[in-house]
Amino acid sequence: MSKESAPSRYHPVHVALHWLMFLLVVMMLGVGKFVMPGIPADSPQKPSMLQTHAYIGIFITLLLIVRIILYFTTQRPAPADAGNAFLNFVARAVHLLLYLLLIGMAVSGLGMFQQANLPAVFSGAAPYPADFFAYPPRMGHGLVSTLLVLLIVLHVGAALYHQFIRKDNLLSRMWFGKR
Repeated sequence: MSKESAPSRYHPVHVALHWLMFLLVVMMLGVGKFVMPGIPADSPQKPSMLQTHAYIGIFITLLLIVRIILYFTTQRPAPADAGNAFLNFVARAVHLLLYLLLIGMAVSGLGMFQQANLPAVFSGAAPYPADFFAYPPRMGHGLVSTLLVLLIVLHVGAALYHQFIRKDNLLSRMWFGKR
């Protein structure tokens, strides 16, 4: 796609998915890293909190699938230029890694969901697991979540750099308006 025929903004559905996923992912990372570890395993609140976490994670996975399909089926703006070939490479790598890490979160989360028999836990037919680290996907889920936090901070920082230092109005590409 040439720069002349490329739209100036992402498709509105892609924009809506981006911001919805951003909010849900940040919320889920906060709950998973800070809220759930502070709730004792024997608390009656713990299974319902985990159930909400699991089902929102499944919802994010479905949104991610739709977003990936849209990425390949809708026109996108030309790649943003950071004014430096290395930074342009890093930008492409960060975007790819964000998708890969979200896929990693989904796979590891679904692995834990299955191995810990969480549907039975949620229905009360099985006890709450004493230690999720007994399930191999838990280690990956924790590692990927940390990498995802770091990558999100880098991504937000880069967007703010473009918007306020380079003053190239980059954020308008991922917002609603005339394409």
